[in-house]
Amino acid sequence: MSYEPNKPQATQPQKDNRNIIYGVLVAALLGTWGYIIYDKSKTSEKIDQLQTQYVNVDSSRNEVQQLYNSSLARLDSLTGANQQLTDSLSSQNSDRSKEIAKLNAEIKSILGNKKATAGELATAKRKISELNNTITTYVAEIEKLKGENLELTARNEQITTEKQAVERNLEETNVAKKQLEDKVDVGSTLHASGINVIAINEKSGGKEKATSTAKRVDKLRIAFNVDENRITTSGDKELYVCLYGPDGQPISIPAYGSGTFNTREEGQKFFTNKVNVNYEQGKRSAVSFDWRQDQTFKTGDYRVEIYNNGFKIGEGVTKLKKGGLFS
Repeated sequence: MSYEPNKPQATQPQKDNRNIIYGVLVAALLGTWGYIIYDKSKTSEKIDQLQTQYVNVDSSRNEVQQLYNSSLARLDSLTGANQQLTDSLSSQNSDRSKEIAKLNAEIKSILGNKKATAGELATAKRKISELNNTITTYVAEIEKLKGENLELTARNEQITTEKQAVERNLEETNVAKKQLEDKVDVGSTLHASGINVIAINEKSGGKEKATSTAKRVDKLRIAFNVDENRITTSGDKELYVCLYGPDGQPISIPAYGSGTFNTREEGQKFFTNKVNVNYEQGKRSAVSFDWRQDQTFKTGDYRVEIYNNGFKIGEGVTKLKKGGLFS
């Protein structure tokens, strides 16, 4: 068998894959850049949307805040100008006051939240509208109260005028009544006439004799008439008798019933004796009483004054002489 050396086998040429790889890488790179560009575009779009939303929300917040500030200013103006009336309304409508306080708290809470959504701002806007409606109701009630107050003021002024007129009439009536009473009072004062002061000497056996000799006088009899008076009512009347001695001094002995009384024109005076007279209206009454004293009667004039109702209504005098050798 013959030997043949090994013949080399023909080799196949190798394929170059680099182009494919490069192509894939370029495609991937392009795809990545495309995605990045697309994503960035989307992100920018979202940012623009968010910025637009933020601007819109901020604009809405400012609008709501302005509306709220306007409502508060209106409420402050209302309460400031009509404090008494609003206090009265608040006390009468405590539920409404609570409602206003609640609305204020809710609106402040929403506006105080920096992250408040458009929906929450819309809620705040609605509540501001409710607040304005309540304020409008308050305005109507205050205007009604103003009208009622004007009516009350006018009525009070009328009542005050009428009251002043009644008081003036009453005062005039009282003055006229007082004047009439004074006239009646003065007119009812009694008058004394026929005043006699008689010096009496008492004899044995009870006999009496008039005398003008001082040393023989045992008593003075004072007699007078109370004249008729158609104004004075019937009943007991007090008469004050003032007796003055020759020295001009009043004779007043408390142990014998003397004292003091008030006159209308002369102030306080001493009286010697007080006499009660049972007077009958329109008739003359005779009055008489005796005055004794524990001292000897002196020579000179004895003067008597009679008072009623504070006025002097009569006076008289008698003279006692010094007796002779055989008197």
